Amino acid sequence: MPLRFSQIPGRRERHLLRKRDNPLFATEQRQITPAQLDEAQRLDHEEIVDFIPRFRQLVLKASQLRPNEGSEVLLELKEQLDRAYEEARGLADDQGETLAAIEKLVALIMAAIRKGAGNDALALAELDQEEAARKAHFALVSFPLVADLLYPESPIAADELAATLLSSATEELDAALEIFDEDQLRALHDDAQSLIEGAEADEPRFRVNLEAIGRAVGAEPAD
Repeated sequence: MPLRFSQIPGRRERHLLRKRDNPLFATEQRQITPAQLDEAQRLDHEEIVDFIPRFRQLVLKASQLRPNEGSEVLLELKEQLDRAYEEARGLADDQGETLAAIEKLVALIMAAIRKGAGNDALALAELDQEEAARKAHFALVSFPLVADLLYPESPIAADELAATLLSSATEELDAALEIFDEDQLRALHDDAQSLIEGAEADEPRFRVNLEAIGRAVGAEPAD
C-alpha cells in the first residue's frame, strides 16, 4: 500500500520522515507503516483544529483593546501571540496567513506600548531590545526543527535528539543549536559522537554536523 505523505506535513509526520531509512535511528523506526502515518496525520490535524479557536480568541481580544489600554494587558496579549506564532510555525498545511496576522497584531500592540512609553528613554531602549529578541526568536522558529523542539509535547524524544540533529540540514542544525545551553550542548555532543561510532552506516553529513555541534561547545574536531 503506497504511503500518502502530506504536501506540508505537521510536526509528527515530519518526525516520521526524519527517521525514515535513517541509520542513526533504531531499525524498527526506519520504516513507516500506513498505520503510523495515518496516526501522525490525524494528530497533526487535531492540533490545527485545537489551535484555530484559540487563535480566534486572541484576535477577538486584540479587537476589543481600548485606545488607552494598560501596558500589562498589552504585554500579556503580546506574549500569548508570541506563543501562538511559535505553535503555528509547527502546524501542518500553509499557515502563512495566520503567521502574517500574528505579526501584524504584535506590531500594533508594540506600537501602542511605545506610545504609552512616551519619551521615556529607558523604556524605549528596553522595547528596542525586546523587539530585536522577538525578531530573532521568530527567525529561529521559522525552522520546523526548532518549532518542533520547542513545542511542549514535542514528538522528538530525548533519546532521539542526537540522531535528529546529526541528520538535519546545516542551516536548521545551526538554528537548533542556539536553543540549548552549554551543558546541554556538551551532553548532546557526547551522545552524537557515541551514536556515530555505533551507527550501522556513516554519512559525510553526520560528521559535518558532529563538528558543528563540537564547535558550539569548543570541542576539538575528531581525527
